[in-house]
Amino acid sequence: MTSPAGARPAISEIIASRLRDVQDFPQPGVLFKDIMPLLADAAAFGACIDEFAELPAAYESDLIAGVEARGFVVAAALARAVDAGVVPIRKAGKLPPPTVSARYELEYGSAEIEVPVGLLEGKRVYVVDDVLATGGTLAASLELLSRAGATVTGIGVLIELEFLAGRARLAGHELTALLRL
Repeated sequence: MTSPAGARPAISEIIASRLRDVQDFPQPGVLFKDIMPLLADAAAFGACIDEFAELPAAYESDLIAGVEARGFVVAAALARAVDAGVVPIRKAGKLPPPTVSARYELEYGSAEIEVPVGLLEGKRVYVVDDVLATGGTLAASLELLSRAGATVTGIGVLIELEFLAGRARLAGHELTALLRL
């Protein structure tokens, strides 16, 4: 799909044109969607942040939560754009205590993530990540934020891999995907 001459390309076109597929990463059989070319393009990355910043769920939040690790980059930029704070959702053992954690399954194994305790109580939090695959990481993130006393206002991802049906695990939450594959 191309844009008419002079028209601004759709955000989905911008993202798609700056993705790199990496076969067999992080393990054999996985096709990894690398967003580094997107992040390295200031105009393209800025367009993504602007798109998220227009969402009421983002700009009405106290905090933007970024899921480790590429979600941190998106969260920090978005937080600056909407005048919010940032909170990380990290792999277990990476945050100083006290934390609350959750174990979950992903498409190629299992993992554990955690959030800090004491920063989230009573806060409105918008959650961002780079890719929605099976939804395990984001579902665990939502559970953690709730347990830590936060109210999730919505979820934003750069890319949703629709064939993995991760959206179903996030039912009841407003989800925005800038590119759906």
